[in-house]
Amino acid sequence: MTTVGVLGGTGPAGRGVAIRLASAGYDVMIGSRDETRAEEIATTLLARGEGVIRGASNDVAADCELVVVATPHESAVSTVTALKSRLAGKVVVSMVNALVREGKELIPLYPPRGSMAAQLAFALPDSTIVGAFHHLPASEMENLDSGLEADVVIFSDDAAARETVAAVVDEMPGLRAVIAGSMSLASAVEAFTAVCISVNIRHKAHSYVRLAGLKK
Repeated sequence: MTTVGVLGGTGPAGRGVAIRLASAGYDVMIGSRDETRAEEIATTLLARGEGVIRGASNDVAADCELVVVATPHESAVSTVTALKSRLAGKVVVSMVNALVREGKELIPLYPPRGSMAAQLAFALPDSTIVGAFHHLPASEMENLDSGLEADVVIFSDDAAARETVAAVVDEMPGLRAVIAGSMSLASAVEAFTAVCISVNIRHKAHSYVRLAGLKK
């Protein structure tokens, strides 16, 4: 079974992904700049499968076979750049959104290369970047009793890597993988997260993306 490292895994988004990965049977390492904090938080995350969640430094989490980047957008590039050699040759999943809050709305920011996934791809030329997990409400992900039935939109320029990540997502309780296409969609996918969160703020809800009409 593939081991999965979650860089910045102590935050709400990373915790939710970790719990559902472990509930699918994966052994998960949540990473942080503060190893002690990661270890403490790992003990509070209760999965329902055979997978185990452990806490560690980001360095150790980066040694896993599959790595998810769940850091804030401000620190994502610096975090992965420091781990460049450890991440070489691996599939790296970006769930990073560049957003800023203005009143009751989230506004998307557009990095120099158009998306955070593209920024990570430039920082990690020897890794394969796949985008996923952008539109999921963190609180519903972390709560396995939330009744979540969400679609995870996946994009990458590498077809095999897309399929690899989609297979993992389909095993995670409450999630369905939907492969959208190439990295050319990264900016649109990431920016739509601002719409999802703004709707939830305005309506005091925990809605999520579900694409009707798919036969999968």
